[in-house]
Amino acid sequence: MSGYIIPLIPKKVPTVKTQFRQIKTEIPVPESTSIFRDLEKYESRSMHGQLPVVWDRAEDFQVFDKYGNCWIDFTSTIFLTNSGHANPIITSALQEKINQKLLHTYTFAHEGRAQFLKKLIEITPNFCEKAFLLSAGTEATECAVKLMRMHGQTIRSSKIGIISFHGSMHGRTMCAEMLRGDPDSSAWIGYKDPNIYHLPFPYPWLVDESIGDSYDWGEHFQRDIEMLRKNRANFDDICGFMIESYQGWGAIFYPKAYIQALAAFAREHEILLTFDEIQGGFGRSGRLFVYQHYDVEPDLICIGKALSGGLPLSAVVGRREIMDLPEFGSMSSTHSGNPLCCTAALANLNAIEAMNLIAESERKGKILHHNLNKLKDKFPDRISFILGKGLLAGIIITNPETREPDGLFASKVCERAMQKGLLVVHTGREAIKIGPPLTIPDEALIEGIVVLDESFQEVINEEGEK
Repeated sequence: MSGYIIPLIPKKVPTVKTQFRQIKTEIPVPESTSIFRDLEKYESRSMHGQLPVVWDRAEDFQVFDKYGNCWIDFTSTIFLTNSGHANPIITSALQEKINQKLLHTYTFAHEGRAQFLKKLIEITPNFCEKAFLLSAGTEATECAVKLMRMHGQTIRSSKIGIISFHGSMHGRTMCAEMLRGDPDSSAWIGYKDPNIYHLPFPYPWLVDESIGDSYDWGEHFQRDIEMLRKNRANFDDICGFMIESYQGWGAIFYPKAYIQALAAFAREHEILLTFDEIQGGFGRSGRLFVYQHYDVEPDLICIGKALSGGLPLSAVVGRREIMDLPEFGSMSSTHSGNPLCCTAALANLNAIEAMNLIAESERKGKILHHNLNKLKDKFPDRISFILGKGLLAGIIITNPETREPDGLFASKVCERAMQKGLLVVHTGREAIKIGPPLTIPDEALIEGIVVLDESFQEVINEEGEK
């Protein structure tokens, strides 16, 4: 982590007025600081750390405050509003549902839930036969672990082991933190699940660039899994792999050959394959789901965020025989299947189809990555990697002198971009993440990258003056 907290001290910045951006006040806005002070006073600080902008409304690919400023949004509220902020197809459906006066049903049936689930299963790959609805992504990963362990126990009682990857993000509940494999983030739990194992993530920088595509990532997986066996993992007792489809903090995809070797190993040992698609699903990567880039077929997927386009809804989707393992009434969630959430999700899926957003994400992704790689060529001593696919990108930042990760520089670029009318994902570490709504016009996408270019140059110039 960079340790850099963007100060709440209003700063005079150049005014901006383009077709897509407008900055007309100091940033942060002086009148907004009282709101942040109230949040500091009444809210746990764990909720804080985002860019200091007080959102008033968000439409399509733009975010507005109440003081006359407008930003191009490269965050999609962390990859949630794939179909655009306040998509009119979704808002119209929600208004109609609110007028119907049906806001909650617990798990009692309602027509909208059946319509949404039917649509979800129709548009997803063939192995997706049934779904279980929840409210948050972390609930979905917990549910998937339960299902994998229940399935494993149909083979043998001891088959409950889960393999995940160091550094992956699956949520913040107890099991999700254990899956992450980060001793610091899970220290509060007080113990480790002896049946959760971790593989090292196959980062691209583990391989010398001169080797390139000739490196055998399938053999790399075999070495990793053998190391796990030497650390007393009994593969006959492993029931599932939990795979974050890309490592979230830097948009880091797995090498395709690595995942294909993993999938072959899973089939050989009767191990289920679950992909956590919560940050990547519904067109973000130029495919419906990220796992499709690896040419494998999982048994379960965890979905959320962009599933509904704005309301809290998540799901586990998978093969019928796995999804039906729990008995009647033995798994439920208070707000799962909420009428408003199901209405929003059905409208969102219809919008993604009607607007051809998956194909648009692939097309616009080529524009994004082409221009980001030009940025890398311009600042080669600062940018070590441009990662991601589709309208998903991670810019990995290094210190030009030490060649070590440089989270401070990344944070300063995020801050400068905000001051110029662009919101990017401030990770707090050596990565800047980018994920605009899939509806963003080409011209706004390119303008946002120009702002990033200017922000890099200005921060570099200021560092040189010190």
